Amino acid sequence: MFAKETNRDKIELERLREAVQELSILNDIATAVSGLWELDQVVDLIVHKCVKNLNVEQGAIMLLDDETSDKPFQTMIRKIDKSESKVPYHFGIQLSGWMLQNKKSLLVNDFQSDNRFKIFGKMDFSIKSLLSVPLNVKGRMIGCLNLFNKRTETGFTQNDQRILSIIAAQSAQVIESTRLYKKEKELRSLEEDLLVAHEIQNQLLPKELPQIDGYDIAGLSISAKEVGGDYYDFIPINDDHLAFCLGDISGKGIPASLLMANLQATLRGQAFSTFSCSEVLRKSNTFLYHSTDIQKFATLFYAVLNTKTNELTYSIAGHTPPMYLPDNGKLIKLDVGGTVLGFLEHTNYEEDKMIMQPGDLLVIHSDGITEAGDHEVEDYDEWRLEKAIEKHKNKSSQQIIDEIIKEVRTFTMGFQQDDMTLIVIKRKK
Repeated sequence: MFAKETNRDKIELERLREAVQELSILNDIATAVSGLWELDQVVDLIVHKCVKNLNVEQGAIMLLDDETSDKPFQTMIRKIDKSESKVPYHFGIQLSGWMLQNKKSLLVNDFQSDNRFKIFGKMDFSIKSLLSVPLNVKGRMIGCLNLFNKRTETGFTQNDQRILSIIAAQSAQVIESTRLYKKEKELRSLEEDLLVAHEIQNQLLPKELPQIDGYDIAGLSISAKEVGGDYYDFIPINDDHLAFCLGDISGKGIPASLLMANLQATLRGQAFSTFSCSEVLRKSNTFLYHSTDIQKFATLFYAVLNTKTNELTYSIAGHTPPMYLPDNGKLIKLDVGGTVLGFLEHTNYEEDKMIMQPGDLLVIHSDGITEAGDHEVEDYDEWRLEKAIEKHKNKSSQQIIDEIIKEVRTFTMGFQQDDMTLIVIKRKK
């Protein structure tokens, strides 16, 4: 009787020891990660504690790349031993795929004989045994926690699996919270970048409109988001010449705002060197090609108005053709020029000239006007813009802009998906 009680005591003592060890491991991990908010640090620490306390050679955490889809795992392997060995890439895909499909723990102590996995190519790391458990948050699997090569002859035990499952259950929420914190940081950083870009772009747009005898000039740019891709400018070259332009910058955010600043500086530098619009575009294109990434480019309408002779010279770099409405004539589109700026190293541009007669009207616009609407059904389109110009041609330049914007917003029911920019230049009668 006494011997039986002693054995029972030994069993209870062993269970108590295991329970204390489990609590120690869990408390150790919980305490360590509580002050960490960087995802890499949290993952490193969890794997390190598991490798140390469960006596294995290596550990890895694999996280789903997209929390709402069945995309492959983004493997985040954290080596703990001193070797430079890594879990083979193809095996990592197989393991993560199995876990994603089955969503349950996996214990393998004789890996070489397991037919579920096949290793292709040379292995720097020999896998003898493995233990993998899912990381679940509110019933959703976000990844898996894996241990490789138990440092005992018997391999992984059911108790190891139970302990690792408990660790995974507590670690999953920590990892998910850390990922959400990381996304929040990235969002705040993006918002700060957008604020900077917004300020840059606001500084580049004209602060006041040109006041020229005999002309009525107005301009407006409305961004669809915090940072737009449209750009317009007025450049007084001298008392008798006014250069003006309207363009669309590729990309968004700070890169687009920097390209806009680069383009403005380039155009302003070239505008004072020649009255030739084609030459200004040619030199600006070469400069932008060598100073920007090949994926960055800009469309542009550039013109010079001689306010003394009323001669208008223009050239287009891949931009939407402006609309010119003579006082007693039919609306025409100005389409002479060449390709976009910054895309090809060497390209030439043509230019055209005309005399603005009293009552003539020039409307320059971005594609955010004509392409406003639902691309799958119908856009505002050019013919509606033409009708609006002809309908309101006798109004002031600012009123014409206001009427066009009003009609576009009515057509789209207030929805704006792209920047809308307009310049209207009218020679007074």
